[in-house]
Amino acid sequence: MFFTRLPFWRICEVPAVYFKRVVPLWPLAGWLTGGIMAGVLWLAAQVFPLSVAWILAIVSRLLVTGCLHEDGLADFCDGFGGGTTREKVLSIMKDSHIGTYGVIGLVVYFLLLTQASHLGLENLLPIVVVADVWSKMCAAHIICFLPYCRKAEEAKIQTIYDRMTWQERLLCIAAGLVPVLVFLPHTLLPALLAPMAVCALLMLLMKQRIGGYTGDCCGATFLIAEMSFYLCCLALL
Repeated sequence: MFFTRLPFWRICEVPAVYFKRVVPLWPLAGWLTGGIMAGVLWLAAQVFPLSVAWILAIVSRLLVTGCLHEDGLADFCDGFGGGTTREKVLSIMKDSHIGTYGVIGLVVYFLLLTQASHLGLENLLPIVVVADVWSKMCAAHIICFLPYCRKAEEAKIQTIYDRMTWQERLLCIAAGLVPVLVFLPHTLLPALLAPMAVCALLMLLMKQRIGGYTGDCCGATFLIAEMSFYLCCLALL
């Protein structure tokens, strides 16, 4: 319900308080969104060249998620690129209008993402799922190390996530590891370190610039971490 536009709300109504504890389940959402991408990629590759099939797979996630993460990346680039003080960074990120840094950030992101088609269909199919799930697992840990920067009423989603308990962290890590163990070739295991390092560096940047995180920071962290995984896989292969 939170990470996609799929009509799960038709099945049941979830009280808003439960969304405070949704973070440990982010990797499970990655199973869904990554799985949809892999399915569209495979089907489209039966008809189109791989480069076209990969773009269609990317578009499928954009449609399913409503560009939730990409909106966060654009706001993150605008805020951290144009803001000189903590207050200015937070103010820019809250503004719904996109600026120069946001546009450039999205253009560079999608230009790099389309290059993942060079991995080849056989490699790309499992990597798509692992990249989504593993990167969401890494990004989820942002709430364990940083405080939320705003008050609940100032948040875009009117919710501040609860910090994960150790049991929830184990669940989150396990959900992220399963596709790694099932799908990822052993030769690509070193690529798992890239999202972890990127998340750590971004958290240091957030702590230094704004003293914590926002929802936009979470979306940007996920996409940048995922991109680092794809680039590392390309380098390894």
